[in-house]
Amino acid sequence: MRTAWLIALAGSCAAHAGEFPRELRAWRGSTPVVDGRLALDEWSDAESFEGVLGWTHQFSPTTNPEDLSVKGWVKFDDEALHFAFEVRDDILYGIDTPRWLPAENPRAHELTRDGWPWFGDGIELLVNAANRWRDGEHAAGDGSSWQMVFNLTKSRLGGVGTPGLMEGEPRSKASAWDSYRRWIETGAMRAAARVRPEGKGYTMEWSLRFDPCLETSPGVCFKPGERETRMGFNIAICDTDTEEAGKGNFGSIHHEDWFAGERDRRTELRQWGVLRLMPGKKP
Repeated sequence: MRTAWLIALAGSCAAHAGEFPRELRAWRGSTPVVDGRLALDEWSDAESFEGVLGWTHQFSPTTNPEDLSVKGWVKFDDEALHFAFEVRDDILYGIDTPRWLPAENPRAHELTRDGWPWFGDGIELLVNAANRWRDGEHAAGDGSSWQMVFNLTKSRLGGVGTPGLMEGEPRSKASAWDSYRRWIETGAMRAAARVRPEGKGYTMEWSLRFDPCLETSPGVCFKPGERETRMGFNIAICDTDTEEAGKGNFGSIHHEDWFAGERDRRTELRQWGVLRLMPGKKP
């Protein structure tokens, strides 16, 4: 899947972080159980955020929170960064609808580089741990910068029909695909989700280890310390719905809302916001 407020630098020049004026803070907290169930007080020590109204829409704009909205939480412990999401979604693809396939790719559900890992309902996380970019650059597909996918109805570990993590972009880069797959299979990244008891959405938890997923410089991964660390950051919430609902959009996807970035450019490192890893616990 898939303005700047500062003056653009020449394409050969590196710069710090993304330029989109949106940020999220994370504080040190307790270690959650990654089971998709948001237990009482499990995320009370985390920073919270909400969307998707006011975010960037790639396809049809979201205007009703009951159609699509999200509440999220983020924190970290000694070894990993943790996210939780509560998504409201009135129609769940592949659960409330058939598993229809887009005309653009009838192989979308294959768990290969020819498939579309992000097709369906789900969430993408994008992190630029190295906190640097060059003009027009996208994720490298390694610990320095990456784009990973959670899908509600398919996963690398469980296959089609089971929620979980999928290799993200750039799928065209074999080394990225291999790194992502290794992270999932070794548990360096873990995620779990549950459809909400009343339907109309789902809850999800996602944890990723600093080593190897947050490489701040070559061979060096993030460690909590006494100073704030900034990383480029983005989130996408995908809501596929019925084929008719997304008619006229690429892949007939209904909604795809982004925390940061301009439409059609939201996967460029320069277009991302900032994740601020703060020293100490949440005040």
